[in-house]
Amino acid sequence: MTTRIMQIDDESLALAKKLLEEGDAVAFPTETVYGLGADARRDDAVARIYQIKGRPSDNPLIVHVHKDYDLDSLVEDDRPYAKKLRDAFLPGPLTLVYKSRKTVCSRVSCGLDTLAVRVPSHEGAQRFLRYADMPIAAPSANISKHISPVSADHVYEDLNGKISLILDGGRCSGGIESTVCDVTGEYPVVLRTGLVSAEMIADVVGRCEIYKPKEGERVRSPGMKYKHYAPKCKTKLFGGDELDSAVKAFGELERQGARVYVLCGDEVKDLFPSDKILDLGKTETEMAANLYELLHEGEKIADVILAVEPKKKDGVMAGVINRLSKACAEER
Repeated sequence: MTTRIMQIDDESLALAKKLLEEGDAVAFPTETVYGLGADARRDDAVARIYQIKGRPSDNPLIVHVHKDYDLDSLVEDDRPYAKKLRDAFLPGPLTLVYKSRKTVCSRVSCGLDTLAVRVPSHEGAQRFLRYADMPIAAPSANISKHISPVSADHVYEDLNGKISLILDGGRCSGGIESTVCDVTGEYPVVLRTGLVSAEMIADVVGRCEIYKPKEGERVRSPGMKYKHYAPKCKTKLFGGDELDSAVKAFGELERQGARVYVLCGDEVKDLFPSDKILDLGKTETEMAANLYELLHEGEKIADVILAVEPKKKDGVMAGVINRLSKACAEER
């Protein structure tokens, strides 16, 4: 199979829709990461996503729609506070989990009675979703557990020969996946942290909790289980209070002849040689935007990446730390 990267225009959108109608998958940009999309109403098309990615079958997907799509056709029991969140944050990097009308195939939600729905703000994504005018089930457009893609080239590196079309919308500005928030209860509960923080949600609706998964419980959102976002080289994560250990590990690995690089923010980068730094930046939005790009860069030049957690833990930084922890986790 030949994989084409095409700018988003009438020709590429017509091809994308044709592929979707045939049950195939198409990669497309969002403001967070690139997605691998297929018609959420077709079981064979959704199964194709899982096959292409090598994705575990118990890891649910998010349905993407354009901003004027009829949400009531997909979900029910729409709580008043959910509308407030849509008005405040959508289109944007927030996924809301509703009770499902079961108008998409059950494989999307892995048999759960809920459905995760997202309205991306990326102009190219909106154009694609409006042209297709169907609910598009889409995880990140990469091989399962590898670093999420923030450019068309990243998608190509993982999925060349596996899909026919990558819609090129430039580099993603947000950098980490959307926040996933359950809106089926009396108040919102964040299932996966991201660019819309729990604090931001609480400011709009008065209360928001962060979900703590229980042992043996079924996965309710992407990103809650398994190793994710991982580079192909070795990694080790250090807390912000483990700087002495990070410096010691760096020295030992260098003496062993390893190509070792340090992924960290401005606050600690002076502890290491400047030519060995993968610099996340200063602010939480910079760190989110740079994280996956630097992991992609690092895996090409490093035998080992030592990552140092930022000292700030709340807000958007909670999402950055979540992705760092998953990227550096032991295999599950």
